[in-house]
Parts: sequence; C-alpha cells; structure tokens
Amino acid sequence: MTEPTSDGTGSGRPSGHRDASSGMADLRRVGANPDFWYPVALSRSVRSRRVFATAFAGERIALYRGESGAVHALEDRCAHRQVPLSMGVVEGETLRCCYHAWAYRGDGRISQIPYLAKGDGQPPRGVRGFPVREAYGLVFVFPGDREKAAVTALPELPAFGSTKHKTMTFSRTVRCHYSFMHENLLDMNHQFLHRGVVGRLHPELLGYRTGPRSVEARYLFTHAGGKRNRGASLLAAEGIGGNSCDVMTIRTEYPYQTLDLVPENAERPAFFLWAAYVPEDAEQRTCHTYGLLMIEKPGIPGALHLAWPLIRRFTERVFAEDRMAVEAEQRAWEEQGGDRNHEVFPLILDVRKVLRANGVPLRPQAAACGTALGDGPAPVPGHHSAGPGVPAGPESSAAQPGG
Repeated sequence: MTEPTSDGTGSGRPSGHRDASSGMADLRRVGANPDFWYPVALSRSVRSRRVFATAFAGERIALYRGESGAVHALEDRCAHRQVPLSMGVVEGETLRCCYHAWAYRGDGRISQIPYLAKGDGQPPRGVRGFPVREAYGLVFVFPGDREKAAVTALPELPAFGSTKHKTMTFSRTVRCHYSFMHENLLDMNHQFLHRGVVGRLHPELLGYRTGPRSVEARYLFTHAGGKRNRGASLLAAEGIGGNSCDVMTIRTEYPYQTLDLVPENAERPAFFLWAAYVPEDAEQRTCHTYGLLMIEKPGIPGALHLAWPLIRRFTERVFAEDRMAVEAEQRAWEEQGGDRNHEVFPLILDVRKVLRANGVPLRPQAAACGTALGDGPAPVPGHHSAGPGVPAGPESSAAQPGG
C-alpha cells in the first residue's frame, strides 16, 4: 500500500510522510502558500539607500530603499554572475551589482550594463521583482503569483495606528516548521510550561469554530495560585496573574494568527497580538516570527511607559519557553523521520486540517536544477523549489525592541 504525499498522491514513500494520529499527509512537509503578503523585514531595518538581505522559503530576496523612500524587492542574485544583489549599491531608485556594476530597476529589469556597447550581445531580461508594501512598521512582499497581489489584502490591524494603543514589535528566527507555531498558540493547554512566570493557570475551552481558512478558539482563564510575574498583570490590566477570570480568543486566519484577551468586567481587550510565521529555508524547517503586540493604554498618563520594561521582559520569557518547546518538537520530527505525534485535542486536529488545505506541496530542491538562470523570473516558492535557504539578515537571531 502506498502512502499519501503532501499533495495527496501515492508515492510508495515510508510511513514518516503520514501524520501518526490521522493517517493524513505529514503537515511538516506542507509548504506555506506563497499567494499572501508576508512580512520579511522590519521597516527600520531597510535604511535609506541601503540593501537588506532576507528570504522566503529558500528564495533569497534583496530589499532596498531608493532615494524616494520607496522599498523595492528583487531576487537576490545578479543575472550576470549570480553574485548576491544584497551586496550591491543603491543609486537613486536602482540597485547596482557590486561586481560588474550591472544596474537593476525596482521591477528587476536591467537598466544598464556600463561596458556593453550597442550590438555587443543581447543582455538577459533581469531578475524577478516582488510586489512589496510597507505597513505596521513591516516590509511585506508577495512571493506568489504577482497577478494576485493586487487583489489580496494586507491584514487589517486597526489597533496599530490607534492613539489608544502602544505597539511592541517582535522579530526573531525560530528553528521549526511554521505549523508548530500555530499549534502552540492555539493550544492553551500547555500553560504548565509557563508555570514559572504565570503561576498555575487553568484554561477552559469555551468553544471554537472552524472555516475553510480559519480556526477560532475561546478560553476562560482562571488563576489557581502560584508565583506570578508582575509583567503578566500589567499586560492584562490586572487580568492574568490576578484573581480574576479572563477570556482569551485566538484565531488562525491563514496564514496569520491573532490573539486578544478581555479581562473580567472589561468591555474591550487589554491587548491584541498579531503574528506571522515566515518560512526561511526551502525545506521550511525554520521560520521567522514577526509579532505586533498592541496594548491598550490605561487611563493614567505615562503608566504604560513605566510598565513597558516589565511587560517586555515577561513576553520575552514566555516566548523563550515556547521557542524551546517548538524547537524540541522539530528536532524530534527530524530524528524520527516524520510526525509521530499522537494528538488528541480536536481543536488542534482541526487547525492541522486548515493548514494542510491551504498550504502547498514542498518539492525536492533538485526540481529547480533545470531552471535557466538569468533569463526571466524565478520559480514561485512553494510551487517549485527555490535554492538553499539563508538566514534572513541580522534581525533573524534576536528580538528587535519595538514601541
């Protein structure tokens, strides 16, 4: 009997390509769908007339900010000798390769080859240019079908620009498949992991609902004692960590995730969290996490500013514990050659279905070997293999303070 692959076909592959609990295709072999807007850098990391190297699913991307202030995104290789364009020089709105000074427009087309005389030969068309937009202090690119970019909306985050909220920004690399991150945030039954910072929390699933692209869960949190971190109380307006009951709503709306918490007796959430998990490497075993934590300002002027360091320290510690767990899950997947998880929580089984249904098959890296370089746009990540992945610039190894 053959086993199903990530695209649902039979291949005769080992049983490691199946989810042990469901018999379905191994979710950790499903790629992120490129036909969405993905953040690939903090806006402040792409400085004026500078180039920034990043990546999506193994495809290297060079971001540069032209003289006008606009950000452009190009495939990170010169069509001439394949030297990374992220090593290049910005001149006006063009990017010039550091090697032979070939110049590229923001759409990836070659604008100049300095030493090429008329009739010396037909130059290549250039490299792939990505649709790019800036919002919420982030640089988003559309790595999929560029015709879909114009009709695909950015996530809507009204709290980001609100004068009633202050935003904390997170950016770091996590060494795991992006699906582990969705599962971690949705499954609040893992609060034992955070017992050192939030004490003993009892999460009760009030209910959840699913759709073709989404899963939304509501939890009631009650504190059952134990040591609590002051930053937790400040973040939740004396909610989590106090003696109240708080309602937390978490939603995976493919490919993003959100969370908000409404303290007891409150009418509005104390904070909103928006997160995106962007695969870096071609095999998608590493993702870059971008998070925006939008915290409602209390009635006392300046109170949130004073509380900011404590809230930052609390969130960093919680994230560090979550990262430890999901990276351990990824190591186990690699050691065992597949997903041997025995998941029993219906909510997580449903979010896995959503991630499978909206993802794309991962293809072997060798599939790109026959692609002619320097003669047009590169393959779409996720639909065809890109080259080996690289770390996404200096922001990938540590959190970047925000707010």
